[in-house]
Amino acid sequence: MNALISVSDKSGIAELAHALHALGVGLISTGGTAQLLRDQGLPVREVADVTGFPEMLDGRVKTLHPMVHGGLLARRDLPAHMQALQTHGIDTIDLLVVNLYPFEATVAKPGCTLEDAIENIDIGGPAMVRSAAKNWKHVAVLTDAAQYGPAVDELRQHGGWSDTTRFALAVAAFNRISQYDGAISDHLSRIQVDGQLTVFPWQANGRFVKLQDLRYGENPHQLAAFYRDVNPAPGSLVMGVQLQGKELSYNNIADADAAWECVKSFATPACVIVKHANPCGVALGADALKAYRKAFQTDPTSAFGGIIAFNCAVDLATAEAVHKQFVEVLIAPSFSADALALLQSKANVRVMQIDLPPGGNTDWARGQNTVDIKRIGSGVLMQTADNHVLQASDLKVVTHKQPTPQQVEDLLFAWKVAKFVKSNAIVFCRDGMTMGVGAGQMSRLDSARIAAIKAGHANLSLQGTAVASDAFFPFRDGLDVVVDEGATCVIQPGGSMRDPEVIEAANERGVAMVFTGVRHFRH
Repeated sequence: MNALISVSDKSGIAELAHALHALGVGLISTGGTAQLLRDQGLPVREVADVTGFPEMLDGRVKTLHPMVHGGLLARRDLPAHMQALQTHGIDTIDLLVVNLYPFEATVAKPGCTLEDAIENIDIGGPAMVRSAAKNWKHVAVLTDAAQYGPAVDELRQHGGWSDTTRFALAVAAFNRISQYDGAISDHLSRIQVDGQLTVFPWQANGRFVKLQDLRYGENPHQLAAFYRDVNPAPGSLVMGVQLQGKELSYNNIADADAAWECVKSFATPACVIVKHANPCGVALGADALKAYRKAFQTDPTSAFGGIIAFNCAVDLATAEAVHKQFVEVLIAPSFSADALALLQSKANVRVMQIDLPPGGNTDWARGQNTVDIKRIGSGVLMQTADNHVLQASDLKVVTHKQPTPQQVEDLLFAWKVAKFVKSNAIVFCRDGMTMGVGAGQMSRLDSARIAAIKAGHANLSLQGTAVASDAFFPFRDGLDVVVDEGATCVIQPGGSMRDPEVIEAANERGVAMVFTGVRHFRH
C-alpha cells in the first residue's frame, strides 16, 4: 500500500506519516513535505523519483504526470487497468493526503495583489484530489487534518477502509474542491482593471455546510435544514452550542438570530426578547436580572413563548426569573452552574451558549455579515449588511429645542432597537428600556398607534419618552401621534420633501428632534 502526501499546511503530518509507516505503508511526497518526513527519519520517495521527471517552473509542475494520476485513477477491479499499470511501471497509490495552497487566507490579507492571489491557486493538488475522489472505491483521500486520526484507526483495525468511509472521504474532497474553486471565482470576479475590488463579484458562489436537518420549515408541510457559512464569523449564531432542550426549529433559529444580533450590539448588560422576528422587549440594566425585568415589562403578553437573549452571564437569580415564564430559547455568552442546574428542570427549554465576538476592524471580526442575501424567484438580492453604528456626534439637531444628555442616550438606545424591528418601525423608549414597539405595518401611523396600544396594555406611561422612527415621517401626522402619546424627543433619518413641515410641527409641539441621515428599513 502506498500513500502520497503533499500538503501546504503540515499540521499533524509527521504523526500521520509515522503511523502509516508503522503499518507498512510506503510514503511518497513532494518538496518541503518530503524534507519534513526525512527529518523525521522516515523513508520517503520523492515524486520526482517516481515520475522520472524533475519538479519545474518553480514547483508549478510536479504531480501532473501519468505516473501519479495513473496510480490514483486505475480501477483495481479492471484487469485492463492493472495491466496498463504493469506495462508502464506505475505503482498504485492507495491513500492521498493533500491540502491546498492557502488561497483563501492569502486573499483575506490586506493589500493582497493579483499576483499574490494567482500564485496561491493550486493546480496539481486539486487535480490529484479529483482523481483520488473519482476512484473512491479503491483510493482513500484525506483533505483535512481532522480526518487523519480516524483514518489511521480504521486502517490499524481493519487493514483498509470501508466503502462507506472512502465514499464519505470522497464527498468531503469534492466539497473542499468546490469551496476552493468558489473562493477563486468569487475573488477574481471582483477584481477590476485598476486592481480595485468591487463589493459584489460577477459570479457569486454560495458555500454553506449543513449543520442539521430540521423537523420542518416555517410550517409543518415544508422541509428544512440549517446551514452555516464555510467560513463563519466568530460570535455568530451558527457558532453557538446548544446546552439542553428540544431540537431547534426553523422559526426558533430565525428568531434566535434576530435576538442575538440585537443584544450583542449593546456594550453594557442587555436583554432582548423576540417574538416572530421582532423585538418585543429590549432593556439595559446593571446586570442580567435587571435588564430582563425591564425588557419583560415592555410586553409581557408577547414575551410568552419568546426568544430571550443576553449579552452577559446568566446567574441563578436571572434563571429563576426566566424560569417563571414560558420561553422557547434562552441565549447567553455563559451560564453559572447553578443557573444551568435550575434550567434543566425544564428539559424542553432550548439553552444556547454563544461566545461574544472578539471585536475588530471588520464586520466579520465583529461577528456580523458583510453581505446579506435575500432569495427571490430564480435569483437572489445581495446587499452590504446594515452594520452602521450611530454615534452621538452624528446627530443633527433640527429643532429649536435641544435634547438633554439623558434624552440623547435614550434616542441612541431607541435608534439601535429600531434597526432590528421590521418596517415600518416605531419604538418608544425611556431610561434604557423599550416602552412600546410598533412593527411591520404598512402605515407608519399604524405602527405608532400599535406601539401606544401595547404600552397601554402593559400599563406603561409614554410620558417623557424618546421615539425612533426607522424612516422619515412623510407628513407631520406621524410626529403628532407620537407627541400626543407623550414623546418629548424624536430621532429619525430625515430626507423627506416635507422635512420643513415636520420640523415646524416639532417646534410647534415643543419637542426636540434629531436627524441621523441614515435609514434602517428591515424587510
